[in-house]
Amino acid sequence: MTLHAYRTHTCAQLRAADVGNTVRLSGWIHRKRDHGNLLFVDIRDHYGITQIVTDTDSPAHAVLDKLRAESVVTITGNVVARSAETVNANLPSGEVEVRADDVTVQSSAGELPMPVFGEAEYPEEIRLKYRYLDLRRERLHANIVLRSNVISSIRKRMIDQGFTEFQTPILTASSPEGARDYLVPSRVHPGKFYALPQAPQIFKQLLMVAGFDRYFQIAPCFRDEDARADRSPGEFYQLDFEMSFVTQDDVFAAIEPVLHGVFEEFANGRKVSPAPFPRIPYRESMLKYGSDKPDLRNPIIITDVSDHFAKSGFGRFESIVAEGGRVRAIPAPKTAEKSRKFFDEMNSWAQGEGFAGLGYITQKNGELGGPIAKNHGEEATRKLVAELGLGPDDGIFFAAGPELTAAKLAGAARTRVGQQLGLIPDGEFRFCWIVDFPMYEYDEESKKIDFSHNPFSMPQGELEALETKDPLDILAYQYDIVCNGIELSSGAIRNHRPDIMYKAFEIAGYSQAEVDTNFAGIINAFKLGAPPHGGSAPGIDRIVMMLANEPNIREVIVFPMNQKAEDVMMGAPAPATAKQLRELSIRLIDGPKD
Repeated sequence: MTLHAYRTHTCAQLRAADVGNTVRLSGWIHRKRDHGNLLFVDIRDHYGITQIVTDTDSPAHAVLDKLRAESVVTITGNVVARSAETVNANLPSGEVEVRADDVTVQSSAGELPMPVFGEAEYPEEIRLKYRYLDLRRERLHANIVLRSNVISSIRKRMIDQGFTEFQTPILTASSPEGARDYLVPSRVHPGKFYALPQAPQIFKQLLMVAGFDRYFQIAPCFRDEDARADRSPGEFYQLDFEMSFVTQDDVFAAIEPVLHGVFEEFANGRKVSPAPFPRIPYRESMLKYGSDKPDLRNPIIITDVSDHFAKSGFGRFESIVAEGGRVRAIPAPKTAEKSRKFFDEMNSWAQGEGFAGLGYITQKNGELGGPIAKNHGEEATRKLVAELGLGPDDGIFFAAGPELTAAKLAGAARTRVGQQLGLIPDGEFRFCWIVDFPMYEYDEESKKIDFSHNPFSMPQGELEALETKDPLDILAYQYDIVCNGIELSSGAIRNHRPDIMYKAFEIAGYSQAEVDTNFAGIINAFKLGAPPHGGSAPGIDRIVMMLANEPNIREVIVFPMNQKAEDVMMGAPAPATAKQLRELSIRLIDGPKD
């Protein structure tokens, strides 16, 4: 029988039924174990691991003995059964091993800058510089396979929902999306630049104007912004989609089965919110959770207790409320056995985050303690505790200040208390929609009304609302999808009518001429017949990060940049040659950066 040049089986295929057969395997030497006259070698490929055994009498022994880990070999030999006590139940091929008769060295490995066997932590710069080695390691290799499977599942689910996949341009014009653009100089148009798309926003809306009805794309997006644990610098991918002739409810109904389905498929036993997902108005979310990205696994609910302190005699809180500020209460359940140190450390933590601090009340068997209770008085404090529905061993933290400041501190404290008290369960994905975002906000710096979220969203009430309502009371058809406190995407029903768009921008201080100049592509298209449309764009990287249970997004990207947006493996960004600069009509200048 003629064997394939490299392999008859992968390193995960052999089973007890193959005992007695001659086989050929190819892969990397994963690890070696020398037992005197026997040498055991695990070889690994993309699919798994098979144990190879050879003794000192075999020519294969001498070859394998000299090779370093991660050398690539082809091994020919016979499949033999392992003895009962040496069966490895953790390997699919663990019932058998291959007795090597012949070894061909395909590639010898030198000394490794980091090991592949094992999951020891290594500095990120080493891992990124030698990413191809890092990708051989089991956890990271599995993450990248998971990413591929998640994208494949999403693509199938979108097609099953009636969406059609299109590709939008990578070289395009600069747009005011919010982050910095990556610019690409044009050789044939000296002094002019393309921009890499921050998102396919304009193009997907133009596809709706073009009559394609339901679009999606696994879209690359490019933003020149700093790295975060949940955001990769440079480029990222999103499930970009748009739909025509839809209400907000229609968008939710289309994407919820996709998100629920893909999370359930890859949850490995973890619970996933059933559809339809809860819908929480923005103002309610900021009040109850102190965030527009609430983690619903955390059972703590924030309450506004400003009225309790309006004329309480407790000077600090009373003055804050009198000046228009708010006081928010964050329950700390079953903290009777916590020492005062726990409460004081929470106060110190808040100060370390840049806030004035966290007041608190303690309770033990209904006995009140802490500075707030002392200053507020027992009767008033018991009335407050009763209204909050707290038990006799529940403490309370207080966040006070201007409304947004109080909300942010209360939200951060809610998360920290939940973590400190072990209230946030693992093994669960809790989705929600945040809806009814305000269309406008007052900008304290510029002293004027400005857009708060997305200027191209349809205001609720449309033109009538813009003409008759206080701008700060106008809500928009804007929505975020949030899971476990992580925003997966923002979306909106779009403003497809030029008259409403001109009015919306006028309120924010933009003239019709400015709109025509800055947004010519979209406004001109809308003047030639545009359907009502809307969509969203959940982040692929964040979805995979959550499913892989990874704290950092770089663990689910094949070749990520470091936190400085550098590709240390390929040496990018790199200087251009003088010849390249001449071709692009670019001259570099030295001087201070902006």
